[in-house]
Amino acid sequence: MSEIYVVAFNSTHYAIKFEKILLEAGLKIMMIPSPREIIASCGLSIRFDKADMDIVLDKIKNSEVEINGVFKLTKLPNVKEKQAEKII
Repeated sequence: MSEIYVVAFNSTHYAIKFEKILLEAGLKIMMIPSPREIIASCGLSIRFDKADMDIVLDKIKNSEVEINGVFKLTKLPNVKEKQAEKII
């Protein structure tokens, strides 16, 4: 079982803006296509490490970026789809 954490956005503009904020904070992140398990208006999401969760949540709180949500995606054995859990 593996887990990934992503921030999904309401627009590409906010995804790019938040990517810049996280990179300036020194976080190791990756812009990815929004996983199909997440319903989002924007086709881009940012993947981040679980260890950086508090920093990511703080940056969301203190920025003017609108997000669709923060999600944990879990790959279950013998299941093609990932299980999505909305954290915020």
